[in-house]
Amino acid sequence: MRRPHLFVDISAHGFGHLAQVAPVLNALSGDLPELRLTIRSGLPTDRLQARLTAAFSHLAASSDFGYVMHDAVSLDLEATALAYRRQHADWESRVDRDARLFAELQPDLVFSDVAYLPLAGAARAGIPSVGMCSLNWAELFAHFFAKEDWAASIHRQMLEAYQSAECFLRVTPGMSMADLPRLRAIGPVAALGRDCRQALRTQLACGDDERLVLIAFGGISKQLPIEDWPPIAGIRWLVPQDWQLEHASVTAFEPLGVPLADLLRSVDAVLGKPGYGTFAEAACNGTPLLYLRREDWPEQDFLIDWLKKYGRCGEVSDRDLQAGRLQPALAALWSQAAPPIPPASGAAEAAAVLRPWLTSAARA
Repeated sequence: MRRPHLFVDISAHGFGHLAQVAPVLNALSGDLPELRLTIRSGLPTDRLQARLTAAFSHLAASSDFGYVMHDAVSLDLEATALAYRRQHADWESRVDRDARLFAELQPDLVFSDVAYLPLAGAARAGIPSVGMCSLNWAELFAHFFAKEDWAASIHRQMLEAYQSAECFLRVTPGMSMADLPRLRAIGPVAALGRDCRQALRTQLACGDDERLVLIAFGGISKQLPIEDWPPIAGIRWLVPQDWQLEHASVTAFEPLGVPLADLLRSVDAVLGKPGYGTFAEAACNGTPLLYLRREDWPEQDFLIDWLKKYGRCGEVSDRDLQAGRLQPALAALWSQAAPPIPPASGAAEAAAVLRPWLTSAARA
């Protein structure tokens, strides 16, 4: 019996795309242990391994760039426009290269979150494809660049690529995506962590009245001046190790050796930006979240409106965040009543959509 082969393309624009894909692949490989996975992504191999339970081959390359960022919440639109114009200047040759790659690898299905190039390449190679995400780059491109005289042909190529897929799985919460006719809505996709708060507090030698707040901006840097913040009694900040902070109220979270989903489930609050992975995982793990809005990011209103309904959340201004005036916002966050936790049903639903192409291949 031939092993079914799934080619997966995961955007490296932050960690949210991996957070969407990993639960789907874990569900799928649990059902199909013989599944062969090839993953193309600009994310480091160890980052992929931390989220995925199955073995995979890693092609270390990026087929999209998403948006060029100044930091985690602000866009460099000038650089982004230039990058899109460069990418589409030789669009046909890029599609041809992907088509040749797929002809060589012979996957049974191409699955992308959320690059459109592999969808176009799969169509040219005659291989079925499925897209999945809470957003798509064509809709964002139209939001920012539709009025530019150079944008129409690029937008058309993006849309044609997305529309070539067998379907596009829009995870909940997600943007409207009215331009994608073969849209299929699925539930929230989130990794469910193990509650290890007691072990974590023991590891950190926390006091009885000390609360843990995880700072997570989703893989795109936004270092905060914690060393200049006024002290907040009873708060321990868990921050990325690469911030290299030496402060009495700060601990780097990577050396703790706790998987990120377990960490998120076990802390008292998360501080971050509107991004799918952080928002969905906070809600589905029952963790309160304090967020800083992003500058003109169309997806964020869908995320915020959903989290207000299904989680405990609050907004903080950049001015208050930079000054460390967070005690009132945290107090308000912790005073909220906890709503029922939403079921993370999307991974199983997505796996069910993908499975027929792979099970038919296994029978062949």
